[in-house]
Amino acid sequence: MIETSDRDTLASRTVRDFGEQWQTFHDIDSGYYADSDLLREMIAPLFPPEELRGCRVADIGSGSGRIVRMLVALGASHVIAVEPSSAFEVLEANTVDLRDQVTYLNVRGEDLPGDKALDFVFSIGVIHHIPDPAPTLLAAYDALRPGGRVVLWLYGREGNELYLAIVRPIRLITSRLPPGFLLLLSRALALPLAVYVRACAWLPLPLRNYARSHLLKLTRRQLVATIYDQLKPAYAKYYAHEEAVSLVESAGFTDARLHHRHGYSWTVVAVKPE
Repeated sequence: MIETSDRDTLASRTVRDFGEQWQTFHDIDSGYYADSDLLREMIAPLFPPEELRGCRVADIGSGSGRIVRMLVALGASHVIAVEPSSAFEVLEANTVDLRDQVTYLNVRGEDLPGDKALDFVFSIGVIHHIPDPAPTLLAAYDALRPGGRVVLWLYGREGNELYLAIVRPIRLITSRLPPGFLLLLSRALALPLAVYVRACAWLPLPLRNYARSHLLKLTRRQLVATIYDQLKPAYAKYYAHEEAVSLVESAGFTDARLHHRHGYSWTVVAVKPE
């Protein structure tokens, strides 16, 4: 159990870390990494992406604006983009052509206004970086209309056991490194990772499915950003199946359904009761 003061410190550090990260990697939203098919593939096992057409949605933790653009591409009529960090300027710049369809909020997820009657609230790759996610899930619940849905993408514990055994001790050091130094380290690690990813195309190595279906499609700079993303944030939780279900049910959501994406993460969809 993390003490309240420690949670607040971790939360502030994590917001700062992601602000620095997206300011550094403000220009990587292209190709496969930014294609709406990536979000489509993430949610399709749980509901048809076509159900987003004409919907009002929120995106908690919008970062560089990548998910905002995907939501609009999939037919959302309006997106409330929530980003608490200094990456807010990057978000606005990267979605300036969509400004008539986007409301920008430079606040934390827990401060999402509760009177929006939204059809969906998305949070892709964000909740697992919040030490106390309960207030954010409650805010999502309040912002939805009855029958509206929350959609999360979370790091999974299942399938990542070996990876976590290796990376967790390393993160004790790298999460405290200055951004510039970690960027150099991430660039240095990109080459052996690229070799490993290529080897996964032929050999049954750990995380082979993830390497072949995702990492292999990234550019060199996107691969560097992925390494940085794994090594820098002050807080990251890997959710077991039952923890992911409890996460949404404890906020009042029902009918939780999960998809074990690529065997290493969870897409979660749950409903605000009518």
